[in-house]
Order: sequence, then C-alpha cells, then structure tokens
Amino acid sequence: MFDEVLFSVNQNGTATIILNRPKALNSLSHRMVKAIGEKLIDWETNHNVSVVIIKGSGEKGLCAGGDIKALYEASSSETAMKEAMSFFEDEYEVDQAIYQFPKPIIACLDGIVMGGGVGITYGASHRIVTEKTKWSMPEMNIGFFPDVGAAYFLNKAPGHLGRYLALTASVIQATDVLYANGADIYMESEALVRFIEKVELTNWNEVKVEPKLDQLVDEFRTNPLEESKFVYYQKEIDQNFRFETVEEIVQSLSKYGSEFSDNAKGLLLSKSPFSLKITLKQLIGGKFKTIKECFATDLMLAKNFLKHRDFYEGVRSVVIDRDYSPNYEYQHISDVTDEVIDSFFKVNSVQ
Repeated sequence: MFDEVLFSVNQNGTATIILNRPKALNSLSHRMVKAIGEKLIDWETNHNVSVVIIKGSGEKGLCAGGDIKALYEASSSETAMKEAMSFFEDEYEVDQAIYQFPKPIIACLDGIVMGGGVGITYGASHRIVTEKTKWSMPEMNIGFFPDVGAAYFLNKAPGHLGRYLALTASVIQATDVLYANGADIYMESEALVRFIEKVELTNWNEVKVEPKLDQLVDEFRTNPLEESKFVYYQKEIDQNFRFETVEEIVQSLSKYGSEFSDNAKGLLLSKSPFSLKITLKQLIGGKFKTIKECFATDLMLAKNFLKHRDFYEGVRSVVIDRDYSPNYEYQHISDVTDEVIDSFFKVNSVQ
C-alpha cells in the first residue's frame, strides 16, 4: 500500500496533501512526486476542490528535501541513473505546477523546510511560517547546487541576500524567511493548527474563496516577536556578495573582518569549490530569467551533477558515512577554471 503521501478531499471543497515519511523527515521520493503531480492535474479542474493544503506528517517539519540516498544510487547502474534523472524532471514539473495552480494553495512551513521542501511550496499562494520553522537551501553541503527554481526565487530576496543563503547554505528562522520573501504569513504553531481546522470546516462552495481565505488568515496571523537579523546584516551582505566571482567574494569577506563576515567566509570555504562556482554563475544568470527558464537550467545542471564525482563524494561524506570529510576532486577555488564551469552549463557536458 502506497502511503508515502496522503491525499484527501472533504465535502467542503478542501483538498489536502500530507507528505508522510516522518522517519525520513518527509523527504521526497520519486513516487511521491509523481503522485502529487497527478493529483494537481486532477484538482486543477475538479469543481469539488476550492483550496489545497500542503503539510508534513510528524513533529519535525514539512520536508527535508529530496531523497538523497536514492539519488546516491544513480552511479551504480544505467537504470539507476535514468531513474534519478527522471526524478528531477518530474520534481521540477510539479514545482512549476504549484506556481501555476489556479486555486489557493496553503503551504504549512512548520518545522524543517529544506531543499525540495522549499521547491514544492515556494510557488504556493499562501506560505505560512511559525516559530518552529527551519528553512534552508542546503545543497551546497553535499556538493550539489540550490535547485528547484532557486535561481528564480533567491533573486527575489533583498539585495544579494539570495547569494548569501545559497552559497552558505544557512538555516534561517521564520522572521528571516519572511524578510527574504520566502513566506507571506506568520502564525504561532498552535494557531496554524486551528487555522487549518477552520479552513477544513469552511464550506468553500458557499463563499467567495479568496476574500474568505484572507479573512481567516487575518484571524490567525500575528507578528513575530523579533525582527530579522538581516535587517542588521543586509548592508554587509550586499557589500561582500555583490561580486561576480567566488574569489572576489572570499577576498571581500576577508577584508571586511567582522564576526558575521568571518563566519560567512568560513562557511563558504567549507563547501565544494566546484559547487560554489556553479551556484554563483547559476544565480547571476537567473536574475532576469523566467521561472520556466530557471527550471530548464536546473534540469541541465542536475543531470550534469549526476555524472560528476564531487556530488557523490559530498553525499557520501554527509549522508552515507557521515565523516564530514569530503575528498573533492577540486580542493581549492582556484582549481576550478572558468572553462570547466562554462562547460557545465551545456547539455550532456559531463562524460
């Protein structure tokens, strides 16, 4: 019985998607992604569905991302490689469907929301964070790159904050997510539960959906007690992350000499040099691209990473062996040439 993701539609017109792999922090398998895609196609024209809710099961959060252990198997056989590539194709298609969905989607960003969890909810019309939210694009930690449309949405953050979040893989809290335009609404976790209950009890067939949903949101939303730390660090981030090469960013952080910049530099230098350079080029190139164009670039990069040794070494060190001592092919930023990076932005560039 397939129960990794649960679907329901109640008589009032509320449809619910529950990511149901709590022991794996609700990480997305290929089967889950395909099932969600099929449901969204059905619900788009289903007159019995007025509002969609996306949430995660268990206590820890919505979704920790894609199933990295499954992707790690891609190098083991041609069949596994095709499956991994197909996963990215289907995942990105579903992510785009969320952006284009014509009905309200309420995304419950309660607890852990990372990588693929961000991708499957960023395009939702109502993104709600709580005091428990831990939001991140952590792909740099495994020798990969921030995908799922990140070059589109991270460029929506103020100044060069998106570059900082991508390159450092920093985990941020609710106020920071709101500041970075990664969410729209703040509710206390308990209030979110009551809000969802109220949504499910509302007969959407008898009301104008958008105004009624706005009314319910206003009933339960509050303001976070603290303001985002990026209010204080935005100028410093813009000063250091405005450059178009990783070398210049690291040099600038070295010169700046504050505790924040020293920490950011340390985070950068702990990542795969190859991933750093790919990601910076990806973000610079995505600034004026459409969401569709950004996903097309992501798919090309993801397929090339699946053929690149450093991705598997990154996953091995963090997810498989957990020794956190990756032996990357490219050890230093200076080892990664512009020619190598440029070639990665071409279809089937990696042999």
